[in-house]
Amino acid sequence: MKKDTKIVHAGYSKERNAGMVNTPVYHGSTVLFDNKAEIEDALQRGMVAGEKVLFYGRRGSPTHWTLQDAMAELEGGYGTVIVPSGLNAVTTAILAFVRNGDHLLMLDSVYEPSRRFCDGLLKDFGAETTYYDPHIGGEIENLIQHNTKAIFCESPGSHTFEVQDLPAIAEAAQKHNVKVLVDNTWASPLYCQPLKLGCDVSIQAATKYVVGHSDALVGTITTTEECFHAVHRTNGNLGLSVSPDDVYLATRGFRTMAVRLRQHQRNALEVAQWLGHRPEVKRVLYPPLPSDPGYDLWKRDFSGASGLLGVVFERTSEDAVFAFLEGLKYFPIGYSWGGFESLSCPSLPSGARSVTQWTEPEPGVRLHVGLEDVDDLVEDLEIGLARFSSALE
Repeated sequence: MKKDTKIVHAGYSKERNAGMVNTPVYHGSTVLFDNKAEIEDALQRGMVAGEKVLFYGRRGSPTHWTLQDAMAELEGGYGTVIVPSGLNAVTTAILAFVRNGDHLLMLDSVYEPSRRFCDGLLKDFGAETTYYDPHIGGEIENLIQHNTKAIFCESPGSHTFEVQDLPAIAEAAQKHNVKVLVDNTWASPLYCQPLKLGCDVSIQAATKYVVGHSDALVGTITTTEECFHAVHRTNGNLGLSVSPDDVYLATRGFRTMAVRLRQHQRNALEVAQWLGHRPEVKRVLYPPLPSDPGYDLWKRDFSGASGLLGVVFERTSEDAVFAFLEGLKYFPIGYSWGGFESLSCPSLPSGARSVTQWTEPEPGVRLHVGLEDVDDLVEDLEIGLARFSSALE
């Protein structure tokens, strides 16, 4: 089955949906049982084995199961756990494998809230984090310690878009029985499948391209069969649950993700190429560009690209960047991405690193290129760059 067909049909069950095209929204906390045997069967199959069995609202319903099955199939995984946000997917996945006295390897260009978790709560729990250069590839083996339990990747990296050599990292990790967790939100499971590249866990801030409409917060964790029990158990022990209404919105967004992402990619590539020829711009951070340092790895491991990119200016200042951003008509300032709309925000990656240096001029900007007409987007940016240049004079 091709990916476009999976997007439409994965996770569907006529019986579970009572014949409806879309799974109904099951609201409820309490599930009723007739006897002791039913209770014991639900406990064993649902809470112990991780099967899809109605037991209690927090443990999921047919609304949740449809998205879980669809995501697992698209990711090429054994099973998927749904959590309340992308950051929660990151933290739950880490806590499934890293305990007191353990060691985690974390890339230096990681999403900043993930870094704060490692430097805060995870450290308080007695686990140690070592940050590594996102370009390290197979040499990460030199950083693996006797108590290293997991390597965390985010490819491309947050704000700076480094593409990691996931197969090389996975090969090194497997030699030492270390699990590889990947934040795969930028590419979505449509355009990169980390589990097929040798990794163990694929994480999505499904808030972004899966939901696709900026109206729900959802995270997903998809794993191999070996890792599923640990993630499922951790999720249950943390008491996490997601509203069936939000899951319904995520499933609805999932069904159109393929067509949306094709347009995001088409628009973003055109905007990136246009920006690359502007005199104000030093670099466009977008792996599909042949000029990007990660282009070869992107071409090898990815089948497409999303709408998120970064811009580095030749000369810049805070005043100039905000003169650029504050007047944009179609790129309002917003600290998210993945919805149908274009967004922008300032970017200062140097302050969120500890073992590598970001030496490009700051601040830059991060753009999410939405589904608007690309001519309108380019015109908006062109007028904004005129404001930017005037503010530098």
